[in-house]
Amino acid sequence: MLLNCYKKNANECGCDEAGRGCLAGAVYAAAVILPKGYANERLNDSKQLSAKQREQLRSEIERDADAWAVAAVSPAEVDRLNILHASTHAMCLAVKALIIGSSADGIQCGGYKLGKVKPEMLLIDGNRFYNETGLPYQCFVKGDGRFMSIAAASILAKTHRDEYMASLHTLHPQYGWDSNKGYPTAKHYEAIERFGITPFHRKSFKLERQLEMSF
Repeated sequence: MLLNCYKKNANECGCDEAGRGCLAGAVYAAAVILPKGYANERLNDSKQLSAKQREQLRSEIERDADAWAVAAVSPAEVDRLNILHASTHAMCLAVKALIIGSSADGIQCGGYKLGKVKPEMLLIDGNRFYNETGLPYQCFVKGDGRFMSIAAASILAKTHRDEYMASLHTLHPQYGWDSNKGYPTAKHYEAIERFGITPFHRKSFKLERQLEMSF
């Protein structure tokens, strides 16, 4: 089972993102504060779970967490900031919602449960973080496979983003976003070649099919 905490004397908030490597769509991030002593042996990195398992755990996390928030940064902002800054900015937006106790600019899709517990320490998945919150933090490579709060954040970010991409699919079904979620699959590249790009594509990304994909 994953670790419940990094330090026992602080309200820890796990943070993770979803959608960094996509050609289209917003990048999403979640911040989650789990109850002290919380245990769920099924919690894991969202990439190691099936879609059904993620949805089941999403319901449990949103019910059991002391507080959580999901934030999104638009494709236009991804292009303006670059994907690394956009990803950490989304994390900070989610954390700020928990700090101020209300939805902050950037919170989308009704994604938050705000409680009396405030974050005091951030556990960040990855090795780089541009901190806009003023809170102490610690980065962990593959942290979503080490700490329950980060794993919970990875599941919320992933499921909320998948829901968003499914809604975009109804507007542009030719790109297959209901299945590829905006990632660079062969079908997605074929659709870009045939139909061009949409306002939801990230123009700062390489949207042309790469030669090595043919091998």
